[in-house]
Amino acid sequence: MTTTMAASCSLVCCGEERDSDKAVIVRFSNGSVKNADTLHFTMYKNADENNPRKKSRRMLVAESDRLSYVGTNFGAGSLKCNNLCQYYVGVLNRQTMQMEVHNAQLFNMQPDIPGETTETAKPQDTTQTYRDKVDSLIEAFGTNKQKRALSSRRLNQVGSDTLHQAVAKAANTVIDQKGLEALQQEVAETESQGDLAIHLPPCNADADRPENVYLYDDLLSPVELNALEQAGSKMAALTTEELQKMRDDGGCLCVVKILENMPTVDETRDKISRNAFYLSLLLKMARQKSITRKFGQEEGCPRIIQSKLLRTFTVETFNNGRVQNMVSSSMRAKLAGYSLALLLHVGHMTADLTLLHRDLGISEARMTEVAKSMGLTLIKPARGKSNEDGLRDEHRHASLVLPLVKYDQFMERRKRKKMH
Repeated sequence: MTTTMAASCSLVCCGEERDSDKAVIVRFSNGSVKNADTLHFTMYKNADENNPRKKSRRMLVAESDRLSYVGTNFGAGSLKCNNLCQYYVGVLNRQTMQMEVHNAQLFNMQPDIPGETTETAKPQDTTQTYRDKVDSLIEAFGTNKQKRALSSRRLNQVGSDTLHQAVAKAANTVIDQKGLEALQQEVAETESQGDLAIHLPPCNADADRPENVYLYDDLLSPVELNALEQAGSKMAALTTEELQKMRDDGGCLCVVKILENMPTVDETRDKISRNAFYLSLLLKMARQKSITRKFGQEEGCPRIIQSKLLRTFTVETFNNGRVQNMVSSSMRAKLAGYSLALLLHVGHMTADLTLLHRDLGISEARMTEVAKSMGLTLIKPARGKSNEDGLRDEHRHASLVLPLVKYDQFMERRKRKKMH
């Protein structure tokens, strides 16, 4: 028995090769070629050598007596593996027994039938949202866990759409029965009554001291108050000219009044200045319809306070696939309640309702309704009395006095007085 040893060979690298020197490997999409000698191959390159995107484009044509084949390294019919992998092909020289290694590129040869037009690539759907594109990627390349989550979310979406259709159908039925004007009247009356209980600060009606009815820690926790140290110091350092500018700009008259009447004691002054800064943020929020994540950054608002404001005084809505923080009418009432409670702690359980409703941008009737819902005692301006300068103070104030006042809700609409 004899053993035949395989002949040994060595590898020889061809060094740096140009793009035109790459070896070509073809693959026929409709089968294998039995007689390759009958095919005539021709390579075409793009004439635009200056364009970096087009200068590497190649087209390979294989012609036979019966059919022609075309392959490209660009477009929809090209192989994407050329961009992801580097291919090499070895050519063995049987005389020297040395194998030369060349760079290679692959072509997918497809039959070119005369008279048949190839389908052009469909343009990408620009109407797809970011969420739809992510879902498409999860379907193609996602893990099993991601695919299950996607399937569950789509099932929930189908159930939500069904629920919305049922609610819309029921709403249309109610509108047909009662009429649109009657429903609008009921909505207006409900809004005028203002169920503010769920939007007011936590209240302890059985407290033995006025300071404990609306606890300060429910408005600002100790951690949040400490975070306002730097912003409060800037607020306390405002000059008289800067305070006058704030007064002329409007919208922060309550804050200006607090800063002008601050005590000189360092500890008390520091706490009041922090409260004034926090109150200025509440007043600014009440005058806006939507709040972004950059709210308060110019004023030096800490991140913990920014998160608290977005979480407590905004409603999350979806618009064009994005989450937006909106300040609804109920959130403005909530801002009014918390601002009023903060003013009570700063002003020794007394607050100026006239200045506050102007700063918040709400009506005086709405502000009075919030004060009544909080059980405050309303102090109307005295008629005919004036101060030393001869100016009469027409501002309405509210004071927290124990026991809290319980107001009867006026259910009927106020009739207009006839003019004779």
